[in-house]
Parts: sequence; C-alpha cells; structure tokens
Amino acid sequence: MTRIPDKYFASFQQIGTKKTFKKEELIYLQNDSADFLYLIVEGRVRVYTISSSGRETTLEILEKGRIFGESSFLSGRVRPTTVAAVNNVTLILCHVQNLIPLLSSSPELMTLLFQHLSETCNHLCRQIYRLTNFNRYQQIADFLLEETSAANIDKNITENTLPYTHEEIGGILGLNRVTVSRVLSQFARQGLIQSDYGKITVLDRNGLENATKNDAEL
Repeated sequence: MTRIPDKYFASFQQIGTKKTFKKEELIYLQNDSADFLYLIVEGRVRVYTISSSGRETTLEILEKGRIFGESSFLSGRVRPTTVAAVNNVTLILCHVQNLIPLLSSSPELMTLLFQHLSETCNHLCRQIYRLTNFNRYQQIADFLLEETSAANIDKNITENTLPYTHEEIGGILGLNRVTVSRVLSQFARQGLIQSDYGKITVLDRNGLENATKNDAEL
C-alpha cells in the first residue's frame, strides 16, 4: 500500500497539529463531523464500523505513513467509520482547507494521495467481495494471503507471520472467534499454517491459494 514518505511529515506538521493517542483510545466515532485528515507518524490504528446492535466489523489496520479520514474531502463531511488506536499512536491532524495548497505545490504528494485513495477503494472492494462471495474457509485463506503478501515492519508482519489473534481476525472478517479457531485448526492440520497465541505463520501459500478456489466447506 502507498505510504506518505517521511520527508513530507514536516510539511504536514507545518499546516497541521501533532497529537498522541493512547492504546485503544478513540480517535473519532462513526457519524462524527469530518473536518480533519490524519497522517500516522507512529503506531497503528483500527478502522471499523459499529452496527445498531453494537457489533464491530474491522475494515483495515493502518500503520505509519498511511492517511485516514478521507471523508473530510466530501460535502456534508460525516464519518462513515470509527477509528481507534491499536497501540500508542502519534498523528498529524490537517484541515482540508490547509492541505489543498500543499497538494497544489507538490505534484508528487498529490499523486501519492490519489494512489492512497485508489488503493483504499480497491481494498474495500476486495473486502466486500470476500464477505459476499467466499465461505468461511475461503475468507480466512484469502485474508491470510493478502495480509502476508509482503513484510510490513510497522504492522509487525514479517516472514509470512501475522500478529493477529483469532478474535481480531473474526472482527475483520465478520466471523465469530469460534469459527475462526475451527478454520485455523483445520488449516494447521493440513500443514498450511502454524497458529500460536497472537501469531499465525503461513507455511504453504500454494495450499492456501487452493483453499480460496475450493467453494465447498471442508
């Protein structure tokens, strides 16, 4: 995914405000007014929705260099999601009116922002496709492949290892923890993954890719 390079952080800080949030602290809530765009300087945040019954569905985990709060570009400007800190997070908050001159003066930065927005749209489209067209085995296999497709130090993803609990994966995929645990246990028995507490290691990418193509419940 496209990130804003460190060399632009100072420019963002000149037009914005740096703020720190503690682990699990709310940054903004669904349906809040959307006035600011956020750049992650350090740490990770969770972007999720909350249903009328209180059920949470995680859409994405974002790390250093990523931007969120894109709804601030829209008229009406209401947040469609809730965002909370995964760990201690440092952000730069920028009002869109102050950001536009910066983008106008830097074609490279404007291109990076457009790439970021496009990739976010593509990611959400893949999420929707996964949720509506895949069974539970396909969903989890596809998610593991996507998240471990490249090392990401800021997400603590290295060498095909994903630092998520079964409950966190369930929240992202809209599945309950018991279902996730059963599927991961099946994958482990097949030698596709190794599942430890708070950590899942992909052992056989080809096997997981085959699992995404098998529409029958295992």
